[in-house]
Amino acid sequence: MESKDNLLTPDEEQSLIEAIRIAEKNTSGEIRIHIEKKTDLDPYDRAITVFNYLKMHQTAQRNGVLLYVAVQSKKFAIIGDEGIHKKVTSTFWNAEKDLVLSHFKAGDFSKGLQLAVLDIGEKLKHFFPYQSDDINELNDEISKG
Repeated sequence: MESKDNLLTPDEEQSLIEAIRIAEKNTSGEIRIHIEKKTDLDPYDRAITVFNYLKMHQTAQRNGVLLYVAVQSKKFAIIGDEGIHKKVTSTFWNAEKDLVLSHFKAGDFSKGLQLAVLDIGEKLKHFFPYQSDDINELNDEISKG
């Protein structure tokens, strides 16, 4: 990843928010993206901290997913809550991580995140299908810190 403060343009951010909304029409799962400049921590450990700060563990089915990016540190992690971990294997997470990183390496940050968000929504619908009475439990906006 490039060492620039803003990973995404405003238009790319809006496209990602729309991808989250589309993905969440397939599943009751909740997907968030968090972007910050840097971290000195292991990206997975930092993602857990952000996950808890965003209260993503408070969904009814414990089915939140966080895509975490530290731009200047060139770090990325993806984590899901315990409801998802009970249903998927590490192959699920590795496939999404590989998808994102392949696009990051090519310099197409927005595309990597967008494809992963849509793919996660598609895969989660098998374990957590969208119900007509589902509510959006978490904000779809990209969080920054």
